[in-house]
Amino acid sequence: MEAQYEWQLKPVPTEDELQTITKDNPLPKAAAQLLWQRGLRDAEQINDFMNPNVGQLHDPYALHDMQKAIDRIQEAIVNGEKITIYGDYDADGITSTTLMKETLDDLGADVEVYVPNRFKDGYGPNLEAYKRLIENGTQLIVTVDNGVSGLEPIAYAQEHGVDVVVTDHHELPSELPNAVAIVHPRHPEGQYPFGELCGVGVAFKVATALLEEIPYDKLDLAAIGTVCDIVPLVDENRTLVSLGLQQLQNTDRPGLVALCQSAGLEQATLDATNIGFGIGPRLNAIGRLGDATLGVQLLTTLDDEEAVEQAQFIEQQNKKRQGLVQEITATAMTIAETPENQASATLVIAHEGWHEGVLGIVASHVVEQTGKPTLVLTIDPETGLAKGSGRSVTAFHLFKALDAHRELLVHFGGHHMAVGLTAKVDQLALIQTAMNEYAQVNQLDLTGRQPLPVDLALTLADITPDLYQALQQLAPFGSDNPEPLIELSAPQLADVKQIGADQKHLKMMAVDQQQQLAVLAFNKGALMPDLTAAEDVKLVGSLSENTWRGQTTLQLMVKDLATSGQVVLDQRSNRLTKQLFQSTGDYVFFNDKMREQLQSYLPAGSQALLATDEQVATSQELIVVDEPADLTAFEQFYQQQQAAKLSLIFYAKHSAYLEGMPTKQQFATFLVYLRKHPNIEKARLAELAVYLKLQLPLMIFMLQVFFDLGFVRIERGLITAELQPEKHALESAPSYQKRLAKIEMEKQLVYSTFTEVKDWLATLPAVANR
Repeated sequence: MEAQYEWQLKPVPTEDELQTITKDNPLPKAAAQLLWQRGLRDAEQINDFMNPNVGQLHDPYALHDMQKAIDRIQEAIVNGEKITIYGDYDADGITSTTLMKETLDDLGADVEVYVPNRFKDGYGPNLEAYKRLIENGTQLIVTVDNGVSGLEPIAYAQEHGVDVVVTDHHELPSELPNAVAIVHPRHPEGQYPFGELCGVGVAFKVATALLEEIPYDKLDLAAIGTVCDIVPLVDENRTLVSLGLQQLQNTDRPGLVALCQSAGLEQATLDATNIGFGIGPRLNAIGRLGDATLGVQLLTTLDDEEAVEQAQFIEQQNKKRQGLVQEITATAMTIAETPENQASATLVIAHEGWHEGVLGIVASHVVEQTGKPTLVLTIDPETGLAKGSGRSVTAFHLFKALDAHRELLVHFGGHHMAVGLTAKVDQLALIQTAMNEYAQVNQLDLTGRQPLPVDLALTLADITPDLYQALQQLAPFGSDNPEPLIELSAPQLADVKQIGADQKHLKMMAVDQQQQLAVLAFNKGALMPDLTAAEDVKLVGSLSENTWRGQTTLQLMVKDLATSGQVVLDQRSNRLTKQLFQSTGDYVFFNDKMREQLQSYLPAGSQALLATDEQVATSQELIVVDEPADLTAFEQFYQQQQAAKLSLIFYAKHSAYLEGMPTKQQFATFLVYLRKHPNIEKARLAELAVYLKLQLPLMIFMLQVFFDLGFVRIERGLITAELQPEKHALESAPSYQKRLAKIEMEKQLVYSTFTEVKDWLATLPAVANR
């Protein structure tokens, strides 16, 4: 079983390099190695990284236009002007809007919020929305998590006497809007020491300047937005999240308390992972399916009952979002696997009636499963337009690939790894051609696996609570400070079972002679049969703790896995069912007549091969349907095949091993009867078997032995015993020897335990290149 990713083990420091790190910082070896790998080698650097504190937060006035922004907002507060905070519909935007609203409320401002609708307003300043706000009396607009791309709407506002203060972190366009102030950590005229703040990070700095102190009570919001926007968790972002997690674990915000309860999160132990996979998707789900203003209401409410109702509704929305993603992804993958798409380096997948709000997530799933840059769009048959999102792989700059073909697009924006776009349906084929040409012109190899950096290569014996605690010293984890990935060699997996309502996930134990470790693998449930049979497994994943009934144990959360050698599956059966013929591999028969009988039952694309066919040597997946005549026949087949996966059914209509070999007395009784009753019709053998108290298959076998030895003759369907045949030992008959060989074969291959079968296979000479 090949890995989905290309594992790239990071360099390992020398002992001298490790000692340089640990002499001033008494750290476990694993933690020191991770720091070295992440470029943290100076004692002061390491101390700051390991001990985030408020002293590491930069001066908010170092941000471009901060003073102008503060002066204009304070003026509005003093004059009682109506201020509107113009936010965004994702988790960063919702927390940014909430944080700014609370700050202005604290200062007594006349403030309201406007969170644009993804479907009506789109991202960022919307001219029609600005017009409505101004008509309704807004005198100052403060943007959060957006604004730098709002050239036309902001110009309209300024022309109509309404000032706009922009606070944003997104990529700066070549022409900036004519706002009163543009507070941005990467403004070309600014000199802020850290350019990677997200929207809520910038809002937090504005709040700090407005309040003239650090708003500790708002650090929980800063942590949520920073983690969810996947900005680098280093420098000031690391500090905000570290301090924010402490606040979040003790927050008394009714909305966050209710959200954690509905999501099944333990508030006291919340970490960045919980935010990224628990809180963030739920806040994002509101804006994906409807009006994200509810998110601001949830985070600002002081009413416990209202918070519970809102959190429950958000939970329902999130489940609806999950269902939509699952349903659309299944259809999208079916389209991705058509022959023409399998031959294409990139994918453009469009379909009527898909929910626009989840297409980015669907595109991510398709990219993960196919490794191809992918656009996923929903078609509006009335307008003839397709609208959706794209996701890419590291080697393919999706924005550049499409930016050169703006003439094919109605609306477009994005960056290296993600885009949003609208196009006419009749242009989609040209768009896919353009993407494929971009890959070809730039000589991009999109057939290879995506790289997966791995921090540590360990054995089960290395996995201890002390190691886990050492790794946790580098938390919180996120972009640019990822959770450490461990490559683990597991000699064997035990108790492999599917879990989850749809059996999509796996739970198992990695074991060796001395130790075991729980392993969870999400979305890998289909691999259960292969992993049950696999040995020499390698896993890549991250360590976490699991607490159950007061007991805390370690577990590995799998990111990828691989097995070496051949996977052999036990499907032995004395009954042929449809389930045995669902695999798309090639089916192997030792009996040509059985091959002809069962060929029509095989799935499309599968071959029905005889064990001696040359194609056996090239097939990657083989299913052995029937029994070989003897062990030699199987050994010859086994030596010829080089499949990565070998399934063994070994069906036989009758079992020689179970029926056994007739006794000499039974042979004698039958032969005496034949001598006394000449010209017995073959059609009456079943009656005769009942009379002589013999199994019919055994009687037919004995008759074959007698025929081989010349004890009987069969003419025109009549059986007659020779009265004076030559003497021969029963054991000398070819049919007798053949049955002995079949009994031995069934004993070894069919009626042994599967462990015994695999042990026997291991004794056979190795096949080259397997």
